[in-house]
Amino acid sequence: MVKIYTKGGDLGETSLLNGTRVSKSHDRVEAYGTMDELNAFIGALRDHLEIDHYRKVLLRIQENLFTAEALVAADPEKKAEGLPELDEEEILLLEKEIDIMTSELPVLKNFILPGGDPHVSRCHVARTVCRRAERAVIRLQRDSSVSPVTVRYLNRLSDYLFVLARRLGKEFNAEEITWPRKK
Repeated sequence: MVKIYTKGGDLGETSLLNGTRVSKSHDRVEAYGTMDELNAFIGALRDHLEIDHYRKVLLRIQENLFTAEALVAADPEKKAEGLPELDEEEILLLEKEIDIMTSELPVLKNFILPGGDPHVSRCHVARTVCRRAERAVIRLQRDSSVSPVTVRYLNRLSDYLFVLARRLGKEFNAEEITWPRKK
């Protein structure tokens, strides 16, 4: 078998934050890579949104996601110096925002189809990527140490993105199409 090496090493490998080499298909790489994808989708949502409050919250979420990514990208067997912590307070912020938005929305009695407005659609794309990131982190957690705050944060973040989609739908007068549709 021929191995192709680059300056960084084997093309099928990457380095974790504290230098450990792992396969690019490693559960840890999948987890932080999916969180990075989520962060990019949230950035796209923030870039298209003109409501300052939500832009500020989304920026804070992006910062928290970078923290979570760094924590997941570090080899738990090696000490990582200078890594920030993801604080439980950030989960409480999401819950507070969810409560405020929910109080302004009609009670949901059916599933809703994603869409109706580009902002709403971006929220739903981010929400589904967030759920995938959460599953990836939970998979990683089976065999390795992962902060439980990271898992809880991703769980609450997907709920925040769902409620934000509904709130923005109301803001932009987007029709909420329920499922199953009444004929």
